[in-house]
Amino acid sequence: MSGFVSFVSSGPGDPELLTLKAVARLRAADAILFDDLSSGPILAHARPDADLVSVGKRAGRPSPRQDSISRLLVEYAMTGARVVRLKSGDSGIFGRLEEELTALDAAGIDYEIIPGVPSACAAAAAAGIPLTRRLTARRVQFVTGHDVTGDLPEELNVTALADPDATTVVFMGRRTFPKLAALLFAAGLPGETPALLAEAVSRPEQRLLRTTVAELAGMLAAHDSGAPALILYGALANQPEGEPP
Repeated sequence: MSGFVSFVSSGPGDPELLTLKAVARLRAADAILFDDLSSGPILAHARPDADLVSVGKRAGRPSPRQDSISRLLVEYAMTGARVVRLKSGDSGIFGRLEEELTALDAAGIDYEIIPGVPSACAAAAAAGIPLTRRLTARRVQFVTGHDVTGDLPEELNVTALADPDATTVVFMGRRTFPKLAALLFAAGLPGETPALLAEAVSRPEQRLLRTTVAELAGMLAAHDSGAPALILYGALANQPEGEPP
């Protein structure tokens, strides 16, 4: 007997940003395997008798191995359960979604993927800025700030990342941003390029810091709070409030 898995993207954390389909799957689930950033009020949509299993990964903290999460997902589904794998942001953006899909494919378990509000879009909205602008910011690029070891990935396209006319979003890059900034400066990115540090986006403790790439790199090198954050940089990242896009 095989169950069914719904990969539900919870968005950045605000339960009001859940899609209607996401809420329906949470209410119907027999088991919910959730990330740390998808917990809290979002889980209020779960049935009282549903199994709630934390499988969250956080940098610098003890976390479940990815293969253990995939195995647990398969084991629940093999009981015939309706399983929700609850992931923060949009599960297809640096969420290791493919590894879990591969495990389900190998076990012959059916699934669906329900998209959510990407945290990058939520951060831009919270800051009151667009991610694109006609003529001057025609490209948006997402990059991860760490590899499987927690270090800055080695084979980055630094030339593309140093393009001042693109809007660049760095995921999971708090600890490695000073090193990335040094590479960007060497590739020609001006230190005064606007930057935005967005912490705990859409949550009550949300904090937005408008600064420059050079100032942000210096700040993070001196102190890192460890709070979940995104870094945006480019011409639009520090757009003054009220300025039209």
